[in-house]
Amino acid sequence: MEFKSDPFSSSFYDFLAARYPYILPSGHRHLTNETPALQSSIPHGTTVLAVKYQDGAVIAGDRRATEGFQVSGRRIEKVYKVDEHSAIAIAGAAGPCIELARLFQTEMEHYEKLEGVELSTEGKANKLSQMIKANLPMAFQGLIVIPVFVGYDLTKGEGRIFKYDITGGRYEETDHYATGSGGKDARNTLKKFYKDRMNEEEVLRLTLEALYDAADEDIGTGGPDLIRGIYPTVKTVTGKGITDVDEDQIKQIYAELLAVRKKEA
Repeated sequence: MEFKSDPFSSSFYDFLAARYPYILPSGHRHLTNETPALQSSIPHGTTVLAVKYQDGAVIAGDRRATEGFQVSGRRIEKVYKVDEHSAIAIAGAAGPCIELARLFQTEMEHYEKLEGVELSTEGKANKLSQMIKANLPMAFQGLIVIPVFVGYDLTKGEGRIFKYDITGGRYEETDHYATGSGGKDARNTLKKFYKDRMNEEEVLRLTLEALYDAADEDIGTGGPDLIRGIYPTVKTVTGKGITDVDEDQIKQIYAELLAVRKKEA
């Protein structure tokens, strides 16, 4: 059988957009002006962040989702491995956020299988920007998707952090970033205590402290739940790949942090 080249062969997302646009989250454009009244029933609320350190970057997020003033989920996953050297954390309406994260994973896997190489960190960041821009009609209806993207740049030998706006605008942060309903509070902590070239132990403590401070101020952000054993999701992104930070290590850091806070209270 003769093989015919496909102009969309390297991009699974472009393939869907050209041939089956109704499958994409942005393809569901039947929402009306009355739709915002329903937004309180859609799970929202979160704090996700990323911090650079000497070996790469850390990306993390809490686990809570809210519907209005009620907790709709306590174990939501907001941080996803994209490929061997990149990860994404999602903030916004839970459903569209999870769809976008999974589609982005498939997009990177599709590209690597067909091209035989991993897309560059810059290329991944640009592709995610394109996908967010396509979601703009849904964002106008309140179904906002705002991710944080972290990649380890093998060429530069460093972790890189990218933030986005609802129009798909892409901006690189040099040290750290946090977004979501508790993003402002987390950023205050990061700005106050961040140091250049931190080691892994230092950056993990700062990450978890920033999430704790966000949860302390923001109703939509979940703090460490000691009774249920629910803790934030934390991943390291380095030249060796993506690593999930062990829950026991997170638990120990929070125990030390809470002990200090109790003494200071």
